[in-house]
Amino acid sequence: MTKSDLVQLDDRLHAQRQTFDRLPIVDVGPLLDGSDARSVAKEFRWALANVGFMYIKNHGISEKFLDETFAQAKAFFNLPLEEKMKLHVSNSGVALRGYIEIFGENTDPSKTKDLKECFDIGPERPSVESPFFGPNQWPATLPGFRETVFAYHEAMKELSITLLRGIALSLDLSPDFFEPRTKDPITTQRLQRYPPQTGVVDERIIGIGAHTDFGSLGIIAQDSAGGLQVMNRNGIWVEGMPVPGTFVVNIGDLLQKLTNDVYLANLHRVVNTSGRERYSIPFFIDADHDAVFAPLESCVSEANPGQYPPITCGAYKFGKYIKHFPHLRGRDGYGTAPPAMTSSNSG
Repeated sequence: MTKSDLVQLDDRLHAQRQTFDRLPIVDVGPLLDGSDARSVAKEFRWALANVGFMYIKNHGISEKFLDETFAQAKAFFNLPLEEKMKLHVSNSGVALRGYIEIFGENTDPSKTKDLKECFDIGPERPSVESPFFGPNQWPATLPGFRETVFAYHEAMKELSITLLRGIALSLDLSPDFFEPRTKDPITTQRLQRYPPQTGVVDERIIGIGAHTDFGSLGIIAQDSAGGLQVMNRNGIWVEGMPVPGTFVVNIGDLLQKLTNDVYLANLHRVVNTSGRERYSIPFFIDADHDAVFAPLESCVSEANPGQYPPITCGAYKFGKYIKHFPHLRGRDGYGTAPPAMTSSNSG
């Protein structure tokens, strides 16, 4: 995504934000076990209003499960390119499932080419239903890949629903506020590999160009290579270095719209100068395809009037994806039929 109006905040809002030189770490154990959810929500509020990012610890996902999922990601990206291309995302049409080659997706295309390759899955469907809903494509030659990666998707979905309950509390809403909007949500489980960069590195080619995420919430597992950068209040890029035992969590455009800029979908990018490959496993949850997002009444005031008209989750997100995936150009996602894809065992 390019620098959108979502990050061009009114000066009054800028003045209300506190700057930061590191991402906050939040212990979400009391949210998960129900012992003190409101104290966690209070920490969420500071992090999401000022940073848009946080680390979470005591999240309940075992290191063994993470290691197994990273191992499957590495095994997939080690496949020959021609094998990966058989599962190319363009095969899935508007469902957007499968492999994305290096430079195949560019998040800030006016400035940057993304030096990364990806593999995306989501909820299983027997055929393409609408944007973001269709069959997954799976490699046929990697034992255990499908089972591990889909189990990880399901575990992240469960964790994200709990985190959304905490975010609702942080906004003084009922903890089940998001439940009617996430009965059948758009979710994406992504595997990513970043080749190392050496020599002179500038904005023309980096791991991922500066962008905000489109949806509601992201949960990112990253290896020890580092490279994540988040912009602070002063326009300085702050390193989101790996912290053992944590995930990085950030919010996207839809939650900024919902909170009328009270919460920040912050600019971030990846620059891998570690000298080795970097792997990350981000999970994204948005909302149901037809869920409507508009500013909460509690976030609108004379000093901060409503900034965003109502929009549905699916329409907003697909409108963004059209700009970044060549095979979507000319499609509206609704009236144009995608290529037939009826089996979840592709590849």
